Amino acid sequence: MDLLNLGQLVNSYLVPFGLKVGIAIVIWVVGGIAINTIVKIMRRVLTARALEPTLVNYATSAAHVALRVLLIMAILEICGIPTTSFAALIGAVGVAIGVAWSGLLSNFAAGIFLVMLRPFKVGDYINAAGQTGTVTQIGLFVTTMLTDNNVRVIIGNNKLFSDTITNYSANPVRRADLRCQIAYGVDPAQAIALLLARVRAIPNVLDNPAPGVAILEFNASGTMLAIRVNALTANFGQVYNDTNNAIAETCAAAGWPAPATYQVSVAPAAVPPAVPARS
Repeated sequence: MDLLNLGQLVNSYLVPFGLKVGIAIVIWVVGGIAINTIVKIMRRVLTARALEPTLVNYATSAAHVALRVLLIMAILEICGIPTTSFAALIGAVGVAIGVAWSGLLSNFAAGIFLVMLRPFKVGDYINAAGQTGTVTQIGLFVTTMLTDNNVRVIIGNNKLFSDTITNYSANPVRRADLRCQIAYGVDPAQAIALLLARVRAIPNVLDNPAPGVAILEFNASGTMLAIRVNALTANFGQVYNDTNNAIAETCAAAGWPAPATYQVSVAPAAVPPAVPARS
């Protein structure tokens, strides 16, 4: 009887359970290989479409996690474990995580939009959230910038996305606008000719659009001249600094006096003598 009961127990419970475990292991291995293959193909397709690398990582990671969850639920169904309670548990955990990590999730969502809308990319020189520098990394939750004084700044994506973003690297050409104040007695036409000739000789200044010097205004110190030069974005810093130096050198070489503010004093009007009243 004992052997008979043992055989019935093995045939009724252990063998079916062993088969289910074996099938689950096979499905896990085969499903894992299939998931890895699908993710690799997805990465190749997205990369071939020249999408942002960060967006490719987001998409492939999300697809990998989602497929793994579906694989686990399929294995649980095969083993006879109901997945309804499991799905409800996942939903409850998701709600709890969403409430506790609302700030992080907002940064995550902003990071997705930054990658999809692409207001800037890694290597761009931008101004945003009160910081100016070169973008070195666009992460899931934060963006890293390197400022001009070699300081690494980490900004939450939500703050970065909700602020005004100025991308200095978006266009291939940038224009530098500078001013030169000349004093009274200096011929504006001569000053324009000298400055224009000197500015054209600066390396990396573009001929198209051509540099320009014009009168901006007349003020109490004399004449204000406006100097405009264009350069490739990569050469903008050098051209901007060299143009400032060129203005100073031209003024010194021409011997122009330093501008001074002149004030004209107006004498008060004379009061007419009072007319005596007639009697």
